Amino acid sequence: MKNFILFIGLCCSIFQISFAQEKPTDTIIPKDLKEVIVIGKKAQLYQQQAKPLATIDEYLQQSTKVDMIRRGSYAWEPLINSMPTERTLVTIDGMRIFGACTDKMDPITSYVEVSNLSEATIQSGQQGACHGATIGGSVDLQRNRTGFSDLGWDTAINAGFETNSQQKIIGSAVNYSDKSFYVDTDFMFRDAENYTDGKGQEVLFSQFRKFNISATSGFSFDKNKLLEGSIIYDKATDVGYPALPMDVSLAEALITSLKLEYVPESSRIENWETKIYYNTITHKMDDTKRPSVPIHMDMPGWSDTFGFYSKAKGVFNSHHFMVDLNSFYNRSVAEMTMYPEDSNEKLMFMYTWPDVRTIYTALFLEDNIALNCHSSLKFSTSLANHFNQVASELGLESLQIFYPNMKDSKNRILPSISANYSYDENGFAYGFGLAYGERAPSVSEGYGFYLFNSFDLFDYIGNPELNNENSLEGSVSVGYKTQKWSARMSSSYFHISNYIVGKPDDSLIPMTIGANGVKIYTALDYATIFNTDLNLEYQFSTNLKWKGQLVYSYGKDFEDRNLPFISPLRYFSSLDFRKGKFTSEIAVQGNATQTQYSPFYGEDRTPDFAVLNLNAGYSFTFEKLKCNVKGGIENLFDTYYSTFSDWNNIPRKGRNFFLNVAFGF
Repeated sequence: MKNFILFIGLCCSIFQISFAQEKPTDTIIPKDLKEVIVIGKKAQLYQQQAKPLATIDEYLQQSTKVDMIRRGSYAWEPLINSMPTERTLVTIDGMRIFGACTDKMDPITSYVEVSNLSEATIQSGQQGACHGATIGGSVDLQRNRTGFSDLGWDTAINAGFETNSQQKIIGSAVNYSDKSFYVDTDFMFRDAENYTDGKGQEVLFSQFRKFNISATSGFSFDKNKLLEGSIIYDKATDVGYPALPMDVSLAEALITSLKLEYVPESSRIENWETKIYYNTITHKMDDTKRPSVPIHMDMPGWSDTFGFYSKAKGVFNSHHFMVDLNSFYNRSVAEMTMYPEDSNEKLMFMYTWPDVRTIYTALFLEDNIALNCHSSLKFSTSLANHFNQVASELGLESLQIFYPNMKDSKNRILPSISANYSYDENGFAYGFGLAYGERAPSVSEGYGFYLFNSFDLFDYIGNPELNNENSLEGSVSVGYKTQKWSARMSSSYFHISNYIVGKPDDSLIPMTIGANGVKIYTALDYATIFNTDLNLEYQFSTNLKWKGQLVYSYGKDFEDRNLPFISPLRYFSSLDFRKGKFTSEIAVQGNATQTQYSPFYGEDRTPDFAVLNLNAGYSFTFEKLKCNVKGGIENLFDTYYSTFSDWNNIPRKGRNFFLNVAFGF
């Protein structure tokens, strides 16, 4: 705590000195240290991507900051800076949304589609704290908006097919805009069977079916005031998870919001945006299609979230500032009912999430100071109040078996602070930063009750007495760019105290048949995580460009044991050719052999692999009809492989041919 106070004092001193300097008004906007993956507006989607109708999961993997834990073909869990979703945030247009599955089978990324998103903004560490308390960072998925224009009506139809898994894709979009009104609507349907791996073997229970409907509408009732409403309805059924003992019969989400945006005239406030939102998630795990189930179980879960944020951005001399007040209320409840083979025996029922209510309120402040035309200093801080309450008396009494003195509620204070310096001149750029942040235990970590983890085969029990997890981080980046080529290298280091993991308790008996034992969530003294990445580009000519990526990560706990799901050296290289209306690409991606795996946390070694992908496309116009055809081959040589992040080593897809067709008129 003493180090934290000293760190705050140092950052505050820098902040005050910067304010005290007398500077003329600087109109140069400082650059934020963030990464943006452009997913593409509907009309230009096919022009920007190698595989236009890929899933959100495949798009996010383009980032060197993001990996994906894969439990099947659908709904992968994003890792940011080698950290899972307990330590990171995923939002949609700034809205907080919480999954309803105790096994993480419904990450927030599963409730959106590429056809209704424009970009994913990825921020590392405390750079993402504007959306809430985080350790690893955040991803904000931003929706498409036509905006006010004289476009009139615009319609698009998308269709796709993939040979491996027989996936059928069909989608449509209808948009309208004029100078005072716009509406964007979107529909996408996917239906996939089991896929085959590189050995030609069928991977059972890897099928899925889903559809997604999205609509956003805005109305300008004054030249500087906008009222916007949006809705997403997403429903997935018959979703198989080959890496898990259960599948999903239903994953359903309703996500709504209403936003008021105000642009003051002749004011230091450039933009003031206020949004209220509501979302509800229903998730039902199902084992009825699995053979040889020892005991049938129903495991439904529900998550409801009400929230708002009010965010103002402005400029005062050389200071580009933002103030964000945000809050949410979440209710998370999950149940398990066991059905014995003997119908005369009684059913067994318990809460795996005991109706946990969370109220979170935070004030976030940011000042991005233009020191001169080449350099800037960004300072941010937030203070949040995090309140949990167990509303179920049965759930509370169940946890009190392990924690007799446990109260039904707990309040936590979560501070965050960061300072980042950046410099950019004549193509050369560098930056460095320091930050400190805290997070509260997740619902599972704090209040989970006999949650089975099929990765290490342990039942997990939450611990409401855990302290806040806190992280001290440092980051550095350096890059150089010319007309022909660019190179950028960035690194981040996290020293995480009170690192939350499960620890075996030999005195407890597991509930799940075949489990190795029971783990209680506890806190290690600390853990360290280091990530570094290198991005390279070279423009051979106006038509030919090469891109390359190298990523390396390293993670240890305080006893020098490797942490799980830490990526070995991974790489990506592509050669992209574009001429007129024709595009093509050849790409290779792979991992080195995993040398720093973690047997202590249930992990085994994964070997190296490399896969080759090809794609080509052509666009043409016939009167008012625009059409693009894009096809390709993934895993050209039918390589059999799995990665470090494939749950229980489930193999990836073998050779896959895809065809995507897009029409616009």
